[in-house]
Amino acid sequence: MIKKFLAVVFTTISVVIYAQRNSSSPYSFFGIGEDVSRTTVEQASMGGIGVALKDYSHLNFTNPAANADLRVATYALGGNLFLLKIATNDASDSGSTTSLRYIALGFPVGDKAGFSAGLQPLSNVGYALSNSVLDTEGNITEVSRFTGTGGTTRLYGGFGINVIEGLALGFEAAFVFGTIENDLANQLADVSLLTKYERNTKVRGGQFKLGAQYKRELKNDLQLNVGATLQLQNNLSVTGNESLYTFSFDANGNELPRDVLYDREVDGSLTNPLKSIIGVGIGKDNKWYVGVDSEFQNAFNNTGNVVQGSTYKFESSRRTSIGGYYIPKINSISSYWQTVTYRAGVRFEKVGLLVDGTNTGNNFESINDFGINIGFGLPLPRQLSSLNFGFEYGQKGTIDNNLIKEEYFNIRLSLSLNSLNWFKKREID
Repeated sequence: MIKKFLAVVFTTISVVIYAQRNSSSPYSFFGIGEDVSRTTVEQASMGGIGVALKDYSHLNFTNPAANADLRVATYALGGNLFLLKIATNDASDSGSTTSLRYIALGFPVGDKAGFSAGLQPLSNVGYALSNSVLDTEGNITEVSRFTGTGGTTRLYGGFGINVIEGLALGFEAAFVFGTIENDLANQLADVSLLTKYERNTKVRGGQFKLGAQYKRELKNDLQLNVGATLQLQNNLSVTGNESLYTFSFDANGNELPRDVLYDREVDGSLTNPLKSIIGVGIGKDNKWYVGVDSEFQNAFNNTGNVVQGSTYKFESSRRTSIGGYYIPKINSISSYWQTVTYRAGVRFEKVGLLVDGTNTGNNFESINDFGINIGFGLPLPRQLSSLNFGFEYGQKGTIDNNLIKEEYFNIRLSLSLNSLNWFKKREID
């Protein structure tokens, strides 16, 4: 299947992409789907930084140690609109998707600790590609349609505590689950039966992360922040079944299966090696902050028949993010726009995927991703709550070696609701 898919995606005569719920990227075909950044809209608007960032009224999905600084209960909800344009050497098209980015809750535990929990997508699968092969006279000789849906989600809980002055430690555990469906339907001219390949899998596993943050007060009210996280190696089990059969349609358009060429189990695992993130930042409380994050992870390993074919494989991934925020005057009563948080950042990433667009198995190309971000945090008339907007322009992949280049625009929106009274016992005079 994989060689057929790549032949259509990377050397197609005509490609059509259709919007799906979670993703519209052809790169979501590979592995367990396209990786979803585990950052808040506020963090994403700063290029994805956050491992060293300390904040008492916003959640931080990068470093569980940041929970130690939560001083108010915080409820966060984020969504995303993804606009995509894809191009090969001789074709282009576009699509769009909307998706829920996260839903999470965090609150302080005593005076030195905090806890957060939430639900986030881990990976997304969502593509629909069709291809028509023409003969020399322009007649259609073969039609193929590829579709994929699903993805994985993580349910997590994180705890952070200030152990000594300036130093916080944290721990996070997550359960990963999801289902993925991949289909290929093919029909040749003058052949009554169609051929279909189906692959349905379930993904299950756990994730564990350790984190630390250190803050040091400098002169002139400056603060130096340093942070690091380690996501421990974990295995994701991938089970299900795949089949190849011929079929026709009845008068109502329903499939009528005929000969089953094979029907077998999919059974294997995907090993996520240790992932490390380190970062440093400097700034002034409620005024400005600038930080840099660096992330690294070795290549995924797989056992069983998880990987489909030999024209793609995994490699080590890395990401560098640079960004920050600026608040003109957080307590201004004369100008609302002086209380707005202005954010910006850039992101450079090697996603950890090698693809051979020539279908020879020996001409692999690294897939790189790049994004420029800006964002705004608009204070709401409710204590420390805010409405956050983020905008990102990015490019992923390349048209070299018959690959696909993506140009995309992300519009992100989040609501961060805070309360000083949640989880506090009311007193009656």
